[in-house]
Amino acid sequence: MSRPSASAPLAEVGAAFLKLGLTSFGGPVAHLGYFHEEIVRRRRWLDDREFADLVALCNFLPGPASSQVVFALGLKRAGLAGALLASSCFTLPSAVLLILFAYGVSSLGDLHAAGWLHGLKLAAVAVVAQAVWGMGRRLCPDRPRLTLALGAAAILLLLPGALSQIGVIALGAVAGAWIYRGRVELPPPAEPAAPRHHVWAAAALTVFLALLFGLPAVAKATQAGPLAVFDGFYRAGSLVFGGGHVVLPLLRAEVVPPGWVSDDAFLAGYGAAQAVPGPLFTFAAYLGTVMSAGPQRWVGGLWCLLAIFLPAWLLIGGALPFWRVLQGKAWMQAALRGANAAVVGVLLAALYSPVCTQAIAEPRDVAAALGAFALLEIWRVPPWLVVLLAAALGYWAW
Repeated sequence: MSRPSASAPLAEVGAAFLKLGLTSFGGPVAHLGYFHEEIVRRRRWLDDREFADLVALCNFLPGPASSQVVFALGLKRAGLAGALLASSCFTLPSAVLLILFAYGVSSLGDLHAAGWLHGLKLAAVAVVAQAVWGMGRRLCPDRPRLTLALGAAAILLLLPGALSQIGVIALGAVAGAWIYRGRVELPPPAEPAAPRHHVWAAAALTVFLALLFGLPAVAKATQAGPLAVFDGFYRAGSLVFGGGHVVLPLLRAEVVPPGWVSDDAFLAGYGAAQAVPGPLFTFAAYLGTVMSAGPQRWVGGLWCLLAIFLPAWLLIGGALPFWRVLQGKAWMQAALRGANAAVVGVLLAALYSPVCTQAIAEPRDVAAALGAFALLEIWRVPPWLVVLLAAALGYWAW
């Protein structure tokens, strides 16, 4: 029997994440629901525990959590080439749409009032609800973990914010380490990372810090416009916890006061960014295109896109090999039980706010979201098809 081609995993990674990049509407929390359905339930590249471990790690790191999960999944499946391919396939569809919008594709009208966009928000309700339902059953099978998940959700609803998310996951880890001490059966040992992987990981973290602290000085000394732009977007990607909408105030502070982008243009792009699939950080591609001049403005968009995502790639690539070592420790597995329960709580809180609060306004919204959930969970309709059906329903009914 012939051996499978070495390019087969890369082809699988590209196909999976291109589909996700074209259909993952609803923001970072909804993205995790799409990833869980496609990668864990359908393709079975990893199990619920491994997926939740990655989500917990990415929530601890600054940057766009869902995009870091994409990079980590690609890395685990097909190495560095798989990580870069997964990130590119997931990111470029929305980046291309926003670059086109920056070139003047503004005839869509008021995106916030668009019925099809409302339908997409209702689809996101169903996707996140399915993720909470599935992960909750697997990661909160006993009363202590269910209590941790509900407690985490309650804290986040009372004290919303990125720091609160990090805090409840950390508290969940501490509680899990105490509750399950001496009661953990270690999973089969993961394949240890080769020593060269630790070297590359340390190098990635070194490059991350060198750029974070060195770029401002170099940009100031050289007075180079492209370097100053790269520095601003790199810092925005490096210093934001929570990702998504949290990065928008940082980006505005970088581009509006210097006069690179007007407030009107900034807000127009922000509206468009919420109407495309994929990560909200691709808003950087729109800004980079608007800031540039001439027919090759798209180069500026890609330049800013690289700048804002590079920190996330360096951080997750640097942290993952060391994370594998810690996962083999009994105390870490106990802590992860609590942290994973807290992750379920984070998703549960996000299901209410912002997912439901932005999508549910009247009884027919609830009915549509329940119908989408039934299609996903009971009838196993593919998420991308549910998204299209929801958009069509929103267009005609709202």
